[in-house]
Amino acid sequence: MRSFHVLLQVFISISGIIILASLSESLALGHADVIAGEQPLAKIDILSTTLALHRDASIKTEPVLLGSKGEDTEWVTVSLKSPNPSADDWVGVFSPAHFNSSSCYSAADTKDLQPYICSAPIKYNYANYSSSDYTKTGKASLKFQLINQRSDFSFALFSGGLSSPNLVAVSNYISFANPKAPLYPRLAIGKSWDEMTVTWTSGYNIDEAVPFVEWALQGFHKARSPAGTLTFTRNSMCGAPASTVGWRDPGFIHTSFLKELWPNSVYKYRLGHRLSNGSNVWSKYYKFKSSPYPGQDSLQRVIIFGDMGKAERDGSNEYNDYQPGSLNTTDQLVKDLKNIDIVFHIGDIVYANGYISQWDQFTSQVEPITSTVPYMIGSGNHERDWPDSGSFYAGKDSGGECGVPAQTMYYVPAENRAKFWYSTDYGMFHFCIADTEHDWREGTEQYSFIEKCLASVDRQKQPWLIFAAHRVLGYSSDYYYGLEGSFEEPMGRESLQKLWQKYKVDMAFYGHVHNYERTCPIYQNQCVNSETSHYSGVVNGTINVVVGGGGSHLSKFSQVNTSWSLYKDYDYGFVKLTAFNHSSLLFEYKKSSDGKVYDSFTISRDYRDVLACVHDGCEPTTLAT
Repeated sequence: MRSFHVLLQVFISISGIIILASLSESLALGHADVIAGEQPLAKIDILSTTLALHRDASIKTEPVLLGSKGEDTEWVTVSLKSPNPSADDWVGVFSPAHFNSSSCYSAADTKDLQPYICSAPIKYNYANYSSSDYTKTGKASLKFQLINQRSDFSFALFSGGLSSPNLVAVSNYISFANPKAPLYPRLAIGKSWDEMTVTWTSGYNIDEAVPFVEWALQGFHKARSPAGTLTFTRNSMCGAPASTVGWRDPGFIHTSFLKELWPNSVYKYRLGHRLSNGSNVWSKYYKFKSSPYPGQDSLQRVIIFGDMGKAERDGSNEYNDYQPGSLNTTDQLVKDLKNIDIVFHIGDIVYANGYISQWDQFTSQVEPITSTVPYMIGSGNHERDWPDSGSFYAGKDSGGECGVPAQTMYYVPAENRAKFWYSTDYGMFHFCIADTEHDWREGTEQYSFIEKCLASVDRQKQPWLIFAAHRVLGYSSDYYYGLEGSFEEPMGRESLQKLWQKYKVDMAFYGHVHNYERTCPIYQNQCVNSETSHYSGVVNGTINVVVGGGGSHLSKFSQVNTSWSLYKDYDYGFVKLTAFNHSSLLFEYKKSSDGKVYDSFTISRDYRDVLACVHDGCEPTTLAT
């Protein structure tokens, strides 16, 4: 725990802008608690900032008012001037605009003399990013893309690089016309097939405005459904940086349940907040198509991937090449959205790693997708893991979030959203989504859920049975798994593969490993089918698919040539499943760079093939008549 001893606070006014600074004798800072080398914002040692305001330095941002026509995203131009330019000068975007250091020290301590800022910027870029002659002229112009995040913005020019920031100049404040506007709807299937949930973010608490969704089947009268409201606080975080420099108020998260939907029907909806004066604040209109009835015979298209994260279209933040494929994956899905019915993002959603502002950035990035089709998420290590927090793994990959933002920002039809396992139906598909950040082994609560989920499906109506989880509980030729010799997450498949065999699971999908790989239909390390591109007849093994190339930095393969691996790709991509009917399914792996198909196979079979007896997958029989 850091200790700050405050002697004096100084308020410095420059061009009408108040900078809160503190003078200190010594400041034992650094970011030892931050996960280094991953989240770009973790590279900034913001607590080490010193005050170096210069009268000849300036930074100005325009336009001042954003979203005047209802936009939730705007580009702004930042013009800056420095009398002592350097290649490592950088510009940070801060929101809220006013630097508030009140939470960085204890008022009872009285010794610190050096100034500091206690909150990381929401994004940053180097001053010379688009002005190559900056170090000669001292002048530069940058463009940033801002999204509505419920507060105003300011821009600060720093010298000294990311590790020893010196605050040189601060800009004017800018803001969106309505910072509290309802934004970034996220659809998800509810606990029954005919229920769609709509989750969104706003700046309105329930004592200020009542949230609801107005919706209608096209051509019918409009209905209104109320929404529940949740949020979380700094005290909900398990550790740094989420509880320290990465903290940012998440606003209010609202979820409405649209029930008794007609199957396969198009609905129009918009988000609303009823103010105390009786007026309403509205979002724009959106559309979605409701789920087909379980077992309904229709064209049904499913997207599956993991580990996408977020990236910035303005080029900011991405200096360690952390999530280079994220925008390509997003853009390909948006481009093909008319041919997509539901999306599964199986863990490592944002890679915020304790920098809460990044959750807003992600929900904005995927909003064209999540506002149109159900976006079902799974829990990964970067959402959940933190020591002594109940996660199965004791790492610090969540950056202190310990699952709270994920389970609040997104709805999943789990009995307990802190335990991220759930089942869901989409027409002829039945999905069992596991949570690898909680124990899945035989005898656990989750193991019981998995067996119940697999056993509950009526394969005559829903022939396509899919298992998905974040970590590889099956098979992967990942380099590090290869070093361990198991080619799986330790203890991964030992308990589960007998369930997949018993209930004849068609495919098992995983993320965590950032590449693509497909196995043969496999059981107990043995390929049980010699085909590679078309499967028919009895289901005698499960095809394992690693599809963790959604966007984050790629994972290399082992040099060992695993006999069960049919296709590997060291690239970014996603899987699309197309069920044409109860007997025919198409599997496609597409690269995020061009959307083209690079691996595929088909399955053709009848109900009797699912019923057939296979090794370790036979129903008991009797000689009695």
